[in-house]
Amino acid sequence: MGSFSVWHWIVVIAVVLLLFGRGKISELMGDVAQGIKAFKKGMSEDEVAKTEPPPADPHKTIDHQPAPPPAAAQPQPEVRKAG
Repeated sequence: MGSFSVWHWIVVIAVVLLLFGRGKISELMGDVAQGIKAFKKGMSEDEVAKTEPPPADPHKTIDHQPAPPPAAAQPQPEVRKAG
């Protein structure tokens, strides 16, 4: 009861072939193969990037000049005339 016999697997494969067809399954397997190749290529590029030191770029500095203080309007003292 725990395992399937050969006939069960044949029926499952036949149903899958009927649903998807040979062309669709071969396209799917081709896509899987391309994905694996792209993954391997990406992994090898990462290894190459780790072994190569990054090019020496001169350090860039930004000169910071503080902004002048804003000209705040200071209230004029009131002048009262005696009289």
